[in-house]
Amino acid sequence: LFDPMSDPKSHQLPFYKHVIAGGIAGTVEVLTLYPLDVVKTRFQLDNASSSNSIIKTFRDVIRNEGFFNLYRGIVSPILAEAPKRAVKFASNEQFKKLLANEKGQLTHETRIAAGAFAGMTEAFINCPFELVKVRMQARENLKLYKNTKDAALTILKTEGFFKLYSGLGALLWRNGVWNGTYFGTIGFIQEAIPLSIKKNELLTKFISGFIGGTLATIFNNPFDVVKSRVQNTLPGKERKYGMTLPSLVTIAKEEGLGALYKGFVPKVLRLGPGGGIMLVVFDY
Repeated sequence: LFDPMSDPKSHQLPFYKHVIAGGIAGTVEVLTLYPLDVVKTRFQLDNASSSNSIIKTFRDVIRNEGFFNLYRGIVSPILAEAPKRAVKFASNEQFKKLLANEKGQLTHETRIAAGAFAGMTEAFINCPFELVKVRMQARENLKLYKNTKDAALTILKTEGFFKLYSGLGALLWRNGVWNGTYFGTIGFIQEAIPLSIKKNELLTKFISGFIGGTLATIFNNPFDVVKSRVQNTLPGKERKYGMTLPSLVTIAKEEGLGALYKGFVPKVLRLGPGGGIMLVVFDY
């Protein structure tokens, strides 16, 4: 089964080139599709029965806040790319070694596990960047933080260092589920693609990454909703969401099961193509 981190081509590369390739791939994805992430976060933080469309939200942001607010908070995920990719690739290799059989081979299940554990390890690096990004994206925080640097310093000063790791539990679930599903399915998807399409390697990689990213997003969206709400709990506000699984139950009971999929459409529009872009840019 195909695994971009154990592909023969990728084995020829030294570790630092893995990190650079992954960082470039992630940065391209962020720069290309970030406005959808802003919309996703705003949908997730809305605990009312809002039916705003993506287009209407884009239009409202541009009209009321200015075009560049569609990129508000983008510095945080860009800064996170290199360190989180380094941790993901290094930990993925270690987990594959730990989970391989005596012949050094991985089963489908152990590939899923290695991907999930690598994603969860990455969460420890990414959590502070995620929290600052969510705070910057939230509509109610527009007057609270001037820019990403101001947001980070204000949070450290008023809430303390450990606040940067608020939402880590939900992020572990989110990353573990997404990476496990993504790396566990793209191999099967590539094998199922018709031979006429397989002749085009770039298209094959994009299609498999797109479908893998879409499936991964379907499974991890509820954990992302919890993460966003936990991370945007400001000082002095009611701490309604805490532990991940009880928070899922609270949201479902108060707002209905559909609330666990708030922000799904902009998220899948970003991470579906994003999964394809990641796979293509990583190899090319």
